[in-house]
Amino acid sequence: MAGLLTLSRTIDRVNEFIGKWVSWLILLAILVSAANAVIRKTFDMSSNAWLELQWYLFGAAFMLAAAYTLKQNDHIRIDIVYGMLSRRVQHWIDLLGHLFFLMPFVTLMVIYFVPYVSLSFRSGEMSNNSGGLIIWPAKAILLAGFFLLALQGISEIIKKIAIMRGDMDDPTPFISVHEQAELEAKALAEEVRS
Repeated sequence: MAGLLTLSRTIDRVNEFIGKWVSWLILLAILVSAANAVIRKTFDMSSNAWLELQWYLFGAAFMLAAAYTLKQNDHIRIDIVYGMLSRRVQHWIDLLGHLFFLMPFVTLMVIYFVPYVSLSFRSGEMSNNSGGLIIWPAKAILLAGFFLLALQGISEIIKKIAIMRGDMDDPTPFISVHEQAELEAKALAEEVRS
């Protein structure tokens, strides 16, 4: 299990680095959008390439940060039933969800995206919009995002098994929304008293 946990920590570090780095793409997309708007309004000219660049940057941030979001346990979930269950049952739900839903999905996406990206790259596929960008980098970002998500899924499976066996502590203990609100209220009350 020690070797698998080392693999898991390596995957976590890679996805954390990428997830934090690509967050800057949001700022870059905003700057491109603002510059495009100013040029369009000031000089009455625009380019589809600038619009597509915004989409590419935002899409890259979204896809390449998906694995980091999974690592941080920040994906949206409905905690109505989940929060009422014991932590051991929650771990089983997470493990089975990763094994039977996440991994088959990301595996299929990676398998299908490889020829999709390859064909786009070989053909030099261009945007249908006049003055648009080449398409294969956007498709390659989709492939990379699903590949990173698959790696993070493997890491999460390893960690869930290790937690359930008692080989490691739970890095993200579940706190219900109600408990979180109580903790925040207590912290705020302490801050006000200080």
